[in-house]
Amino acid sequence: MGSVLAAGPRPAAAVNVPSPDIVPPPPAPEQPSTSSPATSEPVSAPLGGDNGPGTFEDLHKKCKDLFPQIFEGGKLIISKGLSSHFQISHTLSLSTFQPSAYRFGCTYVGTKQLGPAEAFPVIIGDVDASGNLNANVIHALTDRLRAKAVAQIQNNKCVASQLTTDYKGSDFTSSLTLGNIDPLNESGICVGQYLQRVSSRLDLGAELLYQYGQQVPGREISILSLAARLTGDQWALSANVSPLAGNLHACYYQKINETLQVGAELETSLRMQESVATVGYQIEIPTANVLFRGQFDTNWCIGAVLEKKLLPFPFTFALSGYANHVKSQFRFGVGLIVG
Repeated sequence: MGSVLAAGPRPAAAVNVPSPDIVPPPPAPEQPSTSSPATSEPVSAPLGGDNGPGTFEDLHKKCKDLFPQIFEGGKLIISKGLSSHFQISHTLSLSTFQPSAYRFGCTYVGTKQLGPAEAFPVIIGDVDASGNLNANVIHALTDRLRAKAVAQIQNNKCVASQLTTDYKGSDFTSSLTLGNIDPLNESGICVGQYLQRVSSRLDLGAELLYQYGQQVPGREISILSLAARLTGDQWALSANVSPLAGNLHACYYQKINETLQVGAELETSLRMQESVATVGYQIEIPTANVLFRGQFDTNWCIGAVLEKKLLPFPFTFALSGYANHVKSQFRFGVGLIVG
């Protein structure tokens, strides 16, 4: 299932698949290195790495990372590392489509080193001027067991919560997620995931989602998904399907050369009789310190983000654009990342 509503969701229309949302992690402080003004949490290699299949939620990661994190209006991000373990950030957003806001964020990385790029615990949080808080704690309980807790507090109330545990075996990864568990109202979401490395190129897995509560038709619902990923030297093909729900999600990733990568995504819902195909690409020009990501889909929507490092200063300048030709909607953004 994985987390949704990532730090910078791309506004392109998606298939209306009726799967319950699980609590999103809070956005992490943005880095000036190949980071758009909205990035994912700064946790290193996915669980499993080269020794396993990784987590189920990272099934389509190679393709998804190519799509631009589109933003609108003006955005200023200032980050400062106070020590090798602690970093703070200030984010100011000015927008005409969404409320303008200021957010203060901080990131703490502990001293428990499990690898050259992995240290725990990781604590990520941000708060806005109204006191609304997002918090994310990730910790490696053992070399094989990892836990993640997420909470969102708005108007002095905990509106969303999520607890995830991942167990890494020698050739498999299993995960269990509990989201928005409310014993008083008898509601919540439980997700179990399993991904098995069958061979050096083939991974197979399954996901079972169970949601219960008064707002659910019949007071409870279960959705089973099957997944597969085939990996080559320079490409990856992944797909997951929910036979009973009639949903299909497939991604293809291809590394053309050192500067160009492309990906294609297909989302289909037989129940809604809708399909959306999206093509994304990433162009990196190291000599010019430029990174460009673009996308276009079958809904006649296009979007792109260009990032330029202003060396020798620790600045990254970003331009974002999005156009929906069907609805005649056009959005543009300018961002600056300092630190």
